[in-house]
Amino acid sequence: MNMRETILRDMGKEQVFTPKKQGIAANSENFGKRTFSRTVMQKMLPREIYQNVVRAMNSQEKLKPEYADTIAVAVKEWAMSFGATHYCHWFQPLTGASAEKHDAFIDWTSPDRVIEKFNGKQLVQGEPDASSFPSGGLRSTYEARGYTGWDPSSPIFLWLAGDGITLCIPSIFFSWTGDVLDTKIPLLRSDARLNQAVLRLLNLTGLPAQYVYSTIGLEQEYFVIDRSLRNLRPDLVLLGKTVLGAPSPKGQELQDHYFGVVKDRILAFMQNFENAAIELGIPVKTRHNEVAPAQHEVAPVFEKASTALDHNLVLMEIMRQIAQKQGLSCLLHEKPFAGINGSGKHCNWSLSTDSGLNLLDPSDTPHNNLHFLILLTAILHGVHQHAGLLRASVGSASNDYRLGGHEAPPAILSIYLGEELEALLEEIETKGIPSAVQEQGHYDLGIGILPDLVKDKTDRNRTSPLAFTGNKFEFRAVGSSANPSFSVTVLNLIVADSLNLLLNDMERHLKDTKEDTKGHSSESLIQAVMPVLQKYLIASKPIRFAWDNYSEAWTKEAHKRGLPNIARSPRAFKYLTDPETIRIFDQILTPQELASRQDILMEHYAHNMNIEAHLIVDIFRTQILPVAIEYQGMLAASFLQVKEALTPHQFHSTKQALFLKHYNDAIEECMRCVEELEKERQHTIVLPFTEQAHAFSEQVYHKMERARQAIDHLETLTDDRHWPLPKYRELLFMV
Repeated sequence: MNMRETILRDMGKEQVFTPKKQGIAANSENFGKRTFSRTVMQKMLPREIYQNVVRAMNSQEKLKPEYADTIAVAVKEWAMSFGATHYCHWFQPLTGASAEKHDAFIDWTSPDRVIEKFNGKQLVQGEPDASSFPSGGLRSTYEARGYTGWDPSSPIFLWLAGDGITLCIPSIFFSWTGDVLDTKIPLLRSDARLNQAVLRLLNLTGLPAQYVYSTIGLEQEYFVIDRSLRNLRPDLVLLGKTVLGAPSPKGQELQDHYFGVVKDRILAFMQNFENAAIELGIPVKTRHNEVAPAQHEVAPVFEKASTALDHNLVLMEIMRQIAQKQGLSCLLHEKPFAGINGSGKHCNWSLSTDSGLNLLDPSDTPHNNLHFLILLTAILHGVHQHAGLLRASVGSASNDYRLGGHEAPPAILSIYLGEELEALLEEIETKGIPSAVQEQGHYDLGIGILPDLVKDKTDRNRTSPLAFTGNKFEFRAVGSSANPSFSVTVLNLIVADSLNLLLNDMERHLKDTKEDTKGHSSESLIQAVMPVLQKYLIASKPIRFAWDNYSEAWTKEAHKRGLPNIARSPRAFKYLTDPETIRIFDQILTPQELASRQDILMEHYAHNMNIEAHLIVDIFRTQILPVAIEYQGMLAASFLQVKEALTPHQFHSTKQALFLKHYNDAIEECMRCVEELEKERQHTIVLPFTEQAHAFSEQVYHKMERARQAIDHLETLTDDRHWPLPKYRELLFMV
């Protein structure tokens, strides 16, 4: 009996569920329990300091340096009341993950005594080593000084791990020379740029607002499998995905997993990580089974973009942590299993004012929707003009396996608006002035006892990369393992840029108008706006598509429309240094900082593909080939016994003899494909990273696919008792 069989035999013995204790606090009582929230600050800080911090959180003013020590003392006392012993600046370097360096709350008072101490300088600024983080050439290894700075727009929180508690201070990260080394600084800058552009629009249309910010709701998809089975797969341990594995006889074709009953073991996992998330102020709301077996989804309610992105990184870590404690493994890779759906992180993006008004919800301002039409036109124009950059923002080796796989949006960027909006924009394009919007209807299902069921004004298109869903745009192309900060940064900037272009044109139309149109939706304002909307709607019309994005017909149609179809991310990364990208990133990231990100993405792509190719070779040579040869020997010995009992003519015509030859040929094919893959890999890894990325995506990838097909076929021929790796049917269904 091999290790796989032993684990399969023993699975489930330790899965004991204890009844939930009575009297546990509701989510509303525990929400934000482990955050230095506004409620906590209001109790612990003087009024003027509290107001300064709140305004800083809202990006309205800077934190006053003279208040730092008072805030630090309050933060320390609050954290230590929970048992915290250490603090860290929690930041987001260009690795795609978060980073932290822990320091204790202690200071020397004498050689034999220490006290707990934490001051304003330690709260506001830190200095982790910057030499080993990716910089894309901005920093050399010997240029090690890097700084973190407290970002008051995100809540300070307490992290529980290893039986200890750490105070985490969300921070930005930059170099001694001031170069940006993280994903948060450009995001915050992009939000400020967007705020300026949208306030300019609202000033024109007469909607009151002090400030505007982007909001997002991130739908996080993930797989959960048994940890003991995962530990027998080197590919899952090192890469988070399977590089080999024959399809299960049953996959997702029955569609019985989607929104099905959640298994007890998974539901316990969901409940535990949701409880932890609630305590950290992460407003998780929705959970359900996804399409593929062992796949699930969690979604929070909308938050300010910078906070939501921080929360998403924390949530992913919570999920991994809780899964490990429960004997499970949470897989966040975009394509952990071939042949079934991969995982995305649907980024629902909108705009909100300081008063909570959703600017992409026409029903929020039924008396004045001119701003909505202008914003909508700017979004369409921005995506049309910068589709390549938007594709680059979701690019990675792992997401390339998912995009365009008839389960996720294709690599072609397009926008779905729905029938009503499409009709409205068509009318503006042809007539200039739209007709009145129809009232929302109801369904009559012929069942008298049912209450009125409201009919939405448009259907939803789940194949669209960027779809309007009534009060937001759902950007479905973001990968499940990604830090979406750069995607949101790009969205913010292309909308701000296009909006400013539209407003410039509108102001030129208005400059000869004697009537003061400021703050009014007057006839003269509408007359000035509509020609501009017509111009930009007609120019961006190729980006609008309302049908099946998975179809071959759309690929051909998109080509006719001149839309980029970038299947492999290295070809998209070139847009990071395009002159138009440099222009819209002015004062957000320098040309050198954009080039550094291009280099880092190329390097990450090459490293990930190299690991995957190396794993195929290593697993085959060290685990599969020895087993296959051993099984081949057993077959040969058995067939020799049969041969002795039969005449030569009888034996050579048997299916057994043919099977032995077929099995031998299958081993030979595997060895040939793996040898070719390793030769190509060795040739590729000596190239510069940019060339590596292209070579891995265009040459090595195909050899990886051929090697996998050959090895997966060998799996279907080998005695199940001898196969060393957990199979798809076990990984996906035995949880």
